[in-house]
Amino acid sequence: MIPARLVHAFDLQAGHCEALGSPFMGKLCHLFAGRDWPKNALRSRIFAWDGDLSGAAQSIPLRLAGGLHALVLKGHRLAAVYPPQNASDDELWAAVCAAFVSEEAFLDAWMDSPPQTNEVRRAAVLIAVGHVLAARFGMPLRLSELGASGGLNLMWDRYGLDVCGARFGRADANVVLTPDWNGVAPPRAGVVVADRRGVDLNPLNPRDAMDALRLRAYLWPDQPDRLQRTEAAIAGFDATVDRGDAIEWLAAQLDGEDGVCHLIYHTIAWQYFPAEVQARGKAMIEAEGAKATTEAPLAWFGMEPDGNDKGAAMTLRIWPDGITVDLGRVDFHGRWVDWKGWT
Repeated sequence: MIPARLVHAFDLQAGHCEALGSPFMGKLCHLFAGRDWPKNALRSRIFAWDGDLSGAAQSIPLRLAGGLHALVLKGHRLAAVYPPQNASDDELWAAVCAAFVSEEAFLDAWMDSPPQTNEVRRAAVLIAVGHVLAARFGMPLRLSELGASGGLNLMWDRYGLDVCGARFGRADANVVLTPDWNGVAPPRAGVVVADRRGVDLNPLNPRDAMDALRLRAYLWPDQPDRLQRTEAAIAGFDATVDRGDAIEWLAAQLDGEDGVCHLIYHTIAWQYFPAEVQARGKAMIEAEGAKATTEAPLAWFGMEPDGNDKGAAMTLRIWPDGITVDLGRVDFHGRWVDWKGWT
């Protein structure tokens, strides 16, 4: 019998996946919740898992789905019932159960780590923010990304953004983002990135085959466009992501430099920091902001959930102006942007 807390986590994740345009993931998670599992150590481990199992915490459904997708990407016979194939529920579940048994060791090891993705479409709002800051200060940017995972969104200035009938970012970009954009266009400005660096508790190296597999496996199998964008971003990757606590790492980065605007940012990462870490980080950034000057400005951008059902909030704080700007809202996967803008 599947524990009720696990059924709830799988069904909840199914709804999230369906709302984000993945009927296959919705079907798979509902099957996890409603079908009989083969009896083995993998089942015992998952059924005994304690705590919050949802995507807001331990993400058990996404860990398991990611492990299965990793097998598909490695050429496993499970691919015969995965998109673009349209297998029945019974066919899909039979193949999944066979993988639970034959690939038990691989899946058990995969469950050790939480999901890590770099949703490249989120870079659309980073491009827009970069143009806002370049227009405001007219100087190069230094990037510090918190919770950077594989660092693909540290490369946002190398991507293109096509909105409002115009191209922002690189004209020759191999990654071009085209979200449904509601609102004014970002300001036109020459964006120059002087330096880029990120931090993550468990950074992934896109140049490493296994790490690249993890980045790809957590993209949903019936959304091949996400996979194509990620593979293009991996091909152009050239950044550094350090291993460490985000706020301890940030303390060493807060050295204002004349002629450079320091942009600290995070996209769907701050919510995972413990409350005391959030408080410490906020106080640290605000203290640094109080020391900022027009020659060495500081900006802090967050794309994070705020309890509103519609996507994530986009908030930009700027010093020495000492202002907070509500830039609008954005889909968690960057499919649409409601951009209020600021100049």
